[in-house]
Amino acid sequence: KPVGTGELPRAAAAAAAGTALALCVPLSLVCGLAAGTVHLVGVAAGWAYNLGLKRTVLSPLPYAVGFAALPAFVTLGPPLSAWPAWWATTAGALLGVGAHLANVLPDIEDDLATGVRGLPQRLRRPACRRLAPVVMTAAVGVLVVGPPGATGVMDRVLTGAAVAAAVAGTAVRSGARSRWPFRTAIVVAAIGVAELLLHAPDMS
Repeated sequence: KPVGTGELPRAAAAAAAGTALALCVPLSLVCGLAAGTVHLVGVAAGWAYNLGLKRTVLSPLPYAVGFAALPAFVTLGPPLSAWPAWWATTAGALLGVGAHLANVLPDIEDDLATGVRGLPQRLRRPACRRLAPVVMTAAVGVLVVGPPGATGVMDRVLTGAAVAAAVAGTAVRSGARSRWPFRTAIVVAAIGVAELLLHAPDMS
């Protein structure tokens, strides 16, 4: 967080953010009106988080919206131009919430010291370290049972790996500032993404 530590001037960060926002609009719409609009909704969710929602109990909402928008951005663009299946959107939202919990986990005490009281900070570290991999494992579960057709061998392998990583992250004892729960949550998230890619042909 170079802005917070003073390593990066606020003016430089503001200029970079403004430039990125200005370029984001036309570059999003190049992918088509529907896909571009969905992408801009995800961008707006990110800005809403930074502008204040991260300090409220609704802090997971921008992550849920932003991650849920990603499958729609892909399927609404050419050549498909169709809304994604419910399970892709639901899994995206769950992965977003899990990513929020995992991302905040290493910095909860620092955030509390600076007045940031989003949902993970209110839950505190013990609850957060258990909830992050559970939410992400739920996303993997949705991706296994949601798509049409029988559950394949790879589905079973990925589900088992996700459950094992989630158990390792929640059951293994670690220090208050250990990054072990964070790392296992990231492993579960990666498995969720792999499962989503596995069923990408059925997304729309």
